[in-house]
Amino acid sequence: ELLKWQHFVREQKTQHIIIFEGVDAAGKSGAIKRFMEHLNPRYARVVALDKPTEQEKAQWYWQRYIQEFPKAGEICFFDRSWYNRAGVEPVMGFCTQEQTANFLAECVQLEPVFRRAGIRITKFFFTVTKEEQAKRFQSRQTSPLKVGKMSAVDLASQKLWERYAQMYDLMLMRTQDWVVIDSNDKQKARIAAMQYMLLNNDYLGKDLKAIGEIDSTILKEENHGKEGNNLRTRSERQKDRESNKGAE
Repeated sequence: ELLKWQHFVREQKTQHIIIFEGVDAAGKSGAIKRFMEHLNPRYARVVALDKPTEQEKAQWYWQRYIQEFPKAGEICFFDRSWYNRAGVEPVMGFCTQEQTANFLAECVQLEPVFRRAGIRITKFFFTVTKEEQAKRFQSRQTSPLKVGKMSAVDLASQKLWERYAQMYDLMLMRTQDWVVIDSNDKQKARIAAMQYMLLNNDYLGKDLKAIGEIDSTILKEENHGKEGNNLRTRSERQKDRESNKGAE
């Protein structure tokens, strides 16, 4: 089904950005890898930018991301994105509070401009519990197949868990159109993300039976950045899990 969709994207010359954001070790890169596994790499690519250079720090924040936008007929998977300025950068002290506030205001202005220009943007937010994150970090430190996956930012994530929760809750509340995926089960999370893309994009020969129904316990909610919506914060969901464990 993904190949059918990619072929349709190529024929129609549409442009797609799929953003994968979320807490560290939530399975973003693994999900992208599964998406890309059978796609034609000539018309689909991964954007995973390193930390900005001194020159990039001196230019407009959005510039290095915009230059990675898809060409006609192309799908771009962003392994983290401009939303670094709402998460890891303020938590780790890589930007000021004013820069984050300006960024959040710019998002609601610029993203509609991108969409009006024909760029279709899907934004996934992958989340896991603090306990599951700790298990995955332990695996990264002990598995020879995961050498180099543990960064200084990752090492600080457990200690800064509540701060990350606060910043991501603010991001989800202030910006629009997020699809939130519970990634404690990586396989189910990946399937839900693929199903969402296939069900929410037109293409010839779509087989709804093959796609299946999305597990509503995994892909829980879609946030539209409006005050008073039914989005429950990650910290609230964490407290519910702890209460449920106590009740058991």
